[in-house]
Amino acid sequence: MSGQLEAGEPPKLVGLSPDGALELGHAPQAKPESRAVPSLLDRRLVVVTGKGGVGKTTVAAALGLLAARAGKRTVICEVAEQERLSDLFGVDASGHDERELAPNLHSVSVDPELAKEEWLRYQLKSGTLAGVLGGSSVFRYLSAAAPGLSELVTIGKVWDLAQLERRTGGSVFDLAIVDAPATGHGIAMLRAPSTYAGVARVGPIRRQALQIDAFLRDRKRTAVVVVALAEEMPVNETLELERRLSEEMEMAIDRAVVNAVYPERFTREEAEPLRAVAEDGAVSATRSRRAGTDAAVRAALAEHERVRGQRSQLRRLRRGLEAPVATLPFLFEPELQLEQLDHLARRLERAL
Repeated sequence: MSGQLEAGEPPKLVGLSPDGALELGHAPQAKPESRAVPSLLDRRLVVVTGKGGVGKTTVAAALGLLAARAGKRTVICEVAEQERLSDLFGVDASGHDERELAPNLHSVSVDPELAKEEWLRYQLKSGTLAGVLGGSSVFRYLSAAAPGLSELVTIGKVWDLAQLERRTGGSVFDLAIVDAPATGHGIAMLRAPSTYAGVARVGPIRRQALQIDAFLRDRKRTAVVVVALAEEMPVNETLELERRLSEEMEMAIDRAVVNAVYPERFTREEAEPLRAVAEDGAVSATRSRRAGTDAAVRAALAEHERVRGQRSQLRRLRRGLEAPVATLPFLFEPELQLEQLDHLARRLERAL
């Protein structure tokens, strides 16, 4: 991790970043962290969020695998009825029920409608009354019209999974990891309890909403992990997310994970002869015997430029973000299987 250079100060070799990139800068001051804040996997809840398409589910699954292998009974919670984990682990889809993915590791896919029914059963203390009310057309109409109710019952289900005493029954877990919605929707979900507590001035809705909100804001119990790519837009969203979490929720990002980082195969000096070959090939007559070599050189240079762009965005993220930044490598596989997930989990273990 490199700091910004002050004018007139010579750069010093800091070392290698977790992705293998050579970094120059001043030896960084360790960012102070309260000893009262537990390590990431010692919280009760880890919220994994970030821009859509950056690999949030993969990182959530790798964290879950790491926690489970450390002896923690862990559940990964998908929201909005997503079912991606079953494919990663090669098991049947779990739906709203808890399903084992691996030893010590379970998954749940939250169905907001079923989460509403569970909430009604808890509030009314009667499955019969909850069924009658939940099945009424008036209640369905009102609940569908209530803004943010789906987010509230979803985060309520996630909160329940993270409790040592479950309100709605079911297994007790040491750690709950939620594969949260993309950045904007993720903030809306985290903000839903405080929003409803402000609307419902008295009564059980307000009491439980305040309880959930306090749990989410407590860094001893809840951690936030944001996933990004080493590209301009995901980096921008990550920096904006840190600002919004601080200003709107008084929450902080505990760790940023930059996914799919390419290896640096050539130094700048090593790339110069390749550029010369590419330029020579561009002005030379096309010959079949050169075609394969030229294509390989162009591909190598294109990847080198991509790596340079990624390193630039990584430096920008590390300069702008208060939270520490870890990296995960790009895996040259058509699709991820358990073997690749295990590799990512071990990389995360070293980074955390």
